[in-house]
Amino acid sequence: MAAPQQKKQTGDQSAGGFLNLAIIIGSLVLGWAIWHFIMGNPSNFEGGNPVNMPKNGNLLGTFYHGGFLVPLALALLLIVIAFSVERFLTIQRARGKAQVESFSRQIRANLGQGDINGAIAACDKQKGSVANVVRQGLKKYQEMSTSTEFNKEQKLLNIQKEIEEAIALELPMMEKNLVILSTISSIATLVGLLGTVFGMIKAFSALANSGAPDASALSLGISEALVNTALGIGTSCLAILAYNYFTTKIDKLTYAIDEAGYSISQTFAATHK
Repeated sequence: MAAPQQKKQTGDQSAGGFLNLAIIIGSLVLGWAIWHFIMGNPSNFEGGNPVNMPKNGNLLGTFYHGGFLVPLALALLLIVIAFSVERFLTIQRARGKAQVESFSRQIRANLGQGDINGAIAACDKQKGSVANVVRQGLKKYQEMSTSTEFNKEQKLLNIQKEIEEAIALELPMMEKNLVILSTISSIATLVGLLGTVFGMIKAFSALANSGAPDASALSLGISEALVNTALGIGTSCLAILAYNYFTTKIDKLTYAIDEAGYSISQTFAATHK
């Protein structure tokens, strides 16, 4: 019974891999386009030349002068936003149509009444990963109820094993891409720090010039340092918040699955000899 689900999961993983690659490449291209065409628009600079200083108070020009790491930082920010939206939609689908708490109460009520078919119908109506796992457990419940091949303890173990296998199939889909958010939370900070180092090198180079320091070069170096720091820290904070939010949501779904699985096992143990 698990074989079709495994084939489907393999197909979903392949499609997901291509989607992830497309998101990353698209974010890199879009990040460069924003930096070059929008931030680097000549209207943002004195004399209409991006080489010159940004117009007074023009943030786009200031970010453009942040240097070549700004497109990378922008790409990381876009990747975080894209995968946050993707994870939100995926977890919403995994949750199903109704609230998980309401679904869990419905399953417990059906089990308390011995209405296994009603519980399965509730799973079909709910849909999503939580309902899929519970449905697999209920199907095995029905199978073990009429089986004469195993004793009670073996039947309980078979039900629990079926639920665990179903969880092993569904849980990776819910946790997928969270590692990307976790990784970017560290990489974005390092990119910002690297930009800060390059900016400070330029600033100190301007100060080291003989005679009066080059005010333009000094300001550009400081701008590069601060812009990259801001983008790096901001992206890292967003990635951390998204990661913690989604892991909390997944923990709640996993708890609901465990609770339903426990109810199925306890009901079988109480109603079968």
